[in-house]
Amino acid sequence: MSNRIVLNNISHHGKGAVAEIAKEAQARGFKKAFLCSDPDLLKFGVTKRVTAVLEKNNLAYEIFSDLKANPTIANVQNAVEAFKKSGADYIIAVGGGSSIDTSKAVSIIANNPSFADVRSLEGPVQTPRKSVFTIAVPTTAGTAAETTINYVITDVEKSRKFVCMDPNDIPDIAIIDPDMMSSMPKGLTAATGMDALTHAIEGYITKGAWRLTDMFHLTAIEIIANSLRKAVDNIPEGREGMALGQYIAGMGYSNVGLGIVHSMSHPLGAVYDTPHGIANAIILPTVMEYNAEATGDKYKYIAKAMGVEGTESMAVAEYRKAAIEAVKQLAVDVGIPANLKGIAKREDLDFLAESAYADACRPGNPRDTSVADIKALFESLL
Repeated sequence: MSNRIVLNNISHHGKGAVAEIAKEAQARGFKKAFLCSDPDLLKFGVTKRVTAVLEKNNLAYEIFSDLKANPTIANVQNAVEAFKKSGADYIIAVGGGSSIDTSKAVSIIANNPSFADVRSLEGPVQTPRKSVFTIAVPTTAGTAAETTINYVITDVEKSRKFVCMDPNDIPDIAIIDPDMMSSMPKGLTAATGMDALTHAIEGYITKGAWRLTDMFHLTAIEIIANSLRKAVDNIPEGREGMALGQYIAGMGYSNVGLGIVHSMSHPLGAVYDTPHGIANAIILPTVMEYNAEATGDKYKYIAKAMGVEGTESMAVAEYRKAAIEAVKQLAVDVGIPANLKGIAKREDLDFLAESAYADACRPGNPRDTSVADIKALFESLL
């Protein structure tokens, strides 16, 4: 069995990296950008940091902002039509998962019109042609959508989210500039940061994990554990650390998959519009307890990366508990709710469990599971 690694071609990291957009566009002779960015980023002037670079360098652009936090099939369809009418020859995605995920779908459909039915993109898909050239500029430190082959779309009619996985959708260039993330409020910083931690931990213990991705994920866990509290307090060092940590986590999980934390989070977002990072953060410790017996000695290294001392002398039960408690404590410290009370409803548990079991992330979970097990996990969080 071979292991595949797919990464974006070019990434620019550090304060001021957003200026590189102009150089990259000019080097390729692009004429006009289709710039996807959500309304709040426009309202608060975050997108302006990108458009200012384009204007300074006489680069044309058109803004599309008909986006939602959990992008829908309709959002994608509208964006595809807007892209076609714009006359743009490349895409710039500015934002979190909503902007970048929408852009990924648009960029794939534009070059692969036989996949115009957005639902046809669900699951592992190998489209014939590479997506429209895309520059991704994340404004949150969590999804790592700028370096992954994954994106998530909400099917409103069926009250579900579906995961799309296609090596052709990965952005060509990622701009990882912590200044673009500095305007995130505390709550969003915490939620997206815990999303990044979930990516790193689930990617580390997933069935597909191997030595190269383990390197990415352990490094990401360590950086995130050292940076998230500072980022929530808007300390530049923390912002810079989270910008890098979430990117490294994305490099790993994009190639090996995730587990049932994400499977359980997706229907919460589809049914209740629950922020994805909040859902992941609440569910993660409970699922870590559920998966512990199927993870070998990996929780020892998770605990160590989380800053727990003395892990080498701990018994198995001790380091597994230490890893889980370290994750719980980080969640508490950054203000994450302790459970799903007030979010999920008992009468929806059957649907939530069935949706989670059908989710594309579920097969990667280290412990084989069932609809009944997942329902029990949901119940334990109410």
